[in-house]
Amino acid sequence: MRSLATERIVRFDHVSKEFDDSNKKQKIQVLRDVNLSIKEGSIFGIIGYSGAGKSTLIRCINGIESPTKGDIYFKETVINRISNVELRQRRKEIGMIFQQFNLMPSRTVFENIELPIKYSGKSKADIKQKVNNLLELVGLPEKANTYPANLSGGQKQRVAIARALVNDPQILLCDEATSALDPQTTVDILKLLRKLNEDLGITIIVVTHEMQVIEDLCEYVAVLDRGRIVEQGEVYSIFSDPHNELTKNFIATTSKLNLPSEVLNSDLLSLEGNQLLIKITYVNSEAVEPLISYVSRKFEVDANIIVGDIKILQQKPLGGLVIILDGTKDHIRETIEYIKEQNIRLEVLEHAK
Repeated sequence: MRSLATERIVRFDHVSKEFDDSNKKQKIQVLRDVNLSIKEGSIFGIIGYSGAGKSTLIRCINGIESPTKGDIYFKETVINRISNVELRQRRKEIGMIFQQFNLMPSRTVFENIELPIKYSGKSKADIKQKVNNLLELVGLPEKANTYPANLSGGQKQRVAIARALVNDPQILLCDEATSALDPQTTVDILKLLRKLNEDLGITIIVVTHEMQVIEDLCEYVAVLDRGRIVEQGEVYSIFSDPHNELTKNFIATTSKLNLPSEVLNSDLLSLEGNQLLIKITYVNSEAVEPLISYVSRKFEVDANIIVGDIKILQQKPLGGLVIILDGTKDHIRETIEYIKEQNIRLEVLEHAK
């Protein structure tokens, strides 16, 4: 069963990271004063464009990279201040999967999964049972003797996940783990990761440039921009009330409510008289109430719905409508005032010219 613990399992304390450039004439700042806390048993997403520092950040957790400044805590251990011997022991508690799977082509699926524990002193019988159990867990019990070249991308990633779990880690790091997969396979892998989190209580940390992955999988998210965390919090809170422009841009990729400028400036939305083009965003249970029909009757306005997009995120409604309001100036003003009073965000997109 999923862990109910709320203790922090990973914490970044004012972490910065620099690299030398190719000519070694100057430093390249990759992470800038990162402060981050990740709860045990949670699914935490880190999103940013290419070059934002996402992969460097996640590699600091298992000590592949060390910060130039600051400290990274794994529970009570400062990862960047321990010996190499202790770091190797800690890495057994931190599994990792990658975009390109990193399987050994000359080894079978079974041999790839067993590799981290093959020389651990465990008996062959225990190793065989462990690997077979993991193959069942990731849905590939019949592929033990298959070579990676004969697997699909999704199957390869399932093998990589099984290999990452062979030491019973407390954390699973996912570095762009679905970027090389087709949409349906991505859905299947995200379902598997969610099941592992629920059944094993394992903390999952996901690095991605796709906001849909955050929406479908994560409970918490941090937005990384050129090495800085510009926004972080619960996924629902970030989606319903983003503050940073980059966050808004990412969220726009999963929403149907953001009309492109080509549509706004076209004859398709030519406004006349007192007409207003507005966008309303629901952030609570009001989403299920017949708001539009109510304001149409009460304030004698016509409301023409152009686009609608309402979904359930973390068991709560999220979404909104793009509407053309038509009526007298006073009635439109009263309608807007009423909608705002209902704790529904309203934005005027266009006035009649």
